[in-house]
Amino acid sequence: MNIKISKNAGFCFGVKRAMKMAWNEVVSGEDDIYALGPLIHNKQAVAKYEEKGLKTVAEVSDVPYNKNMIIRSHGVAEKVYKDSLIKDINIIDTTCPFVKKIHDIANEYYINGYKIIVIGDAKHPEVIGINGWCNDSAIVINSMEEFNNIKLDNSLRYCVVAQTTINSVLYNEIKDALKANLNDVVFNDTICSATKTRQQAARDLSKEVECMIVIGGKHSSNTQKLVKVCEEYVPTFAIETKDEIDKDEILKYSEVGITAGASTPDWIIEDVIDYLKSL
Repeated sequence: MNIKISKNAGFCFGVKRAMKMAWNEVVSGEDDIYALGPLIHNKQAVAKYEEKGLKTVAEVSDVPYNKNMIIRSHGVAEKVYKDSLIKDINIIDTTCPFVKKIHDIANEYYINGYKIIVIGDAKHPEVIGINGWCNDSAIVINSMEEFNNIKLDNSLRYCVVAQTTINSVLYNEIKDALKANLNDVVFNDTICSATKTRQQAARDLSKEVECMIVIGGKHSSNTQKLVKVCEEYVPTFAIETKDEIDKDEILKYSEVGITAGASTPDWIIEDVIDYLKSL
């Protein structure tokens, strides 16, 4: 078996930065540390932090007064900051700078009278956070089917932003449709450059191998998009850890490619590689 690793696999800049900041807090041992939602969409990595005492909560109301709270890299709505201030909560803000830029764009254009459109998954925490910077009034579009079901008003001015991990092909398709139907629209291509590079690298590698293994959390948006990219070319196996590899199935292939989502730690990737080599 020949194993090829994608040039861009594992933690992206934003996740690496967030996880380092969070780790520094949990190992300080100074006080209780709370995380507003799972740090990343990788339960194995989150478990390591929780073993050190990190407490994961769903709402600001779950955090006691005067405690420390980590805002994860996905970012949150403006209301979270206001609610935290009321409870005198100390915020450790690990919001990815690329995501924070989208917050600023959405908020600025909303204040100036624009209707915000977010191209992305309405249920994803990043998109929920972005929407929270325009009073939860954004139109969220995640497919051409959804585009065909929305009503656009050409008496309004529109500002378009994209979820950082959205598939670039889908983004361009929806962008072209919006451009053809709106008179006054400003587009902001806010797809993370690391996302584009990662997807292209996975696409290129898929053309060189007989199958692909995509490592990452089942709930990780960017990981699932990598799966879809690879599936266009070869049989693709989505796993969280080496324990999910079907030995009999993978041994059918002599050329195996590996990529991993932006929230997949290096040690999980290395475990997978070592297991495959052992075969």
